[in-house]
Amino acid sequence: MEQNSGVIPVDGPRFIVIEGPIGVGKTSLAKRLAQSFASELILERAEENPFLERFYRNRRHAALPTQLFFLFQRARQIEQIRQADMFSPVRIADFLIDKDRLFAELNLDPNELALYDQVAATLDLDPPKPDLVVYLQAPASVLMRRIAARGIPYEQSIDEAYLERLGEAYARFFYDFDAAPLLIVNAASIDPIHREADYQALLHRILRIRHGRHYFNPAAEALG
Repeated sequence: MEQNSGVIPVDGPRFIVIEGPIGVGKTSLAKRLAQSFASELILERAEENPFLERFYRNRRHAALPTQLFFLFQRARQIEQIRQADMFSPVRIADFLIDKDRLFAELNLDPNELALYDQVAATLDLDPPKPDLVVYLQAPASVLMRRIAARGIPYEQSIDEAYLERLGEAYARFFYDFDAAPLLIVNAASIDPIHREADYQALLHRILRIRHGRHYFNPAAEALG
């Protein structure tokens, strides 16, 4: 395999999506993969949502405008992804558009969720299918430490109970996910951003996947 400073040949998945709960490291991994592939990078850009800080302070009162903003943002990003297909042999995104309803179900009351679904239906979203989804997972306690360490002010009001519920929602979402090949990564046991060996091992696994469901847990594999 080429060293990290070189561009990876394009013989693996061409549209890779990195997913996982807040604090798990999906954006950092997406950026590093984009460097390796010299690829188009499509970021979630949650910081552009003007309701997000209010949501983390009071989830009940700000959930609906927060979700609707993300919904309209996704519609614009789908068009961006489709346009990127014409110019870049590889695309890396740090969000899966299909997971937006996961957050809607978690944070909206039944009437708000019904309104959200009505609005979503009018947008007729039809996102392109990824060639690979990399799902990063870690316990809520690990996510709390990482959120504290990166120091984004509006995230500091996030509580561990919410992260536990979010982690459970992600686990349910991906339990029977079959819309694309899936790599489930134990992100609590590796640091692909700061440890080159971890990154290269994960990159090697990503390049090999063509179909099906796979798991990447180096700590468990070492014990085995």
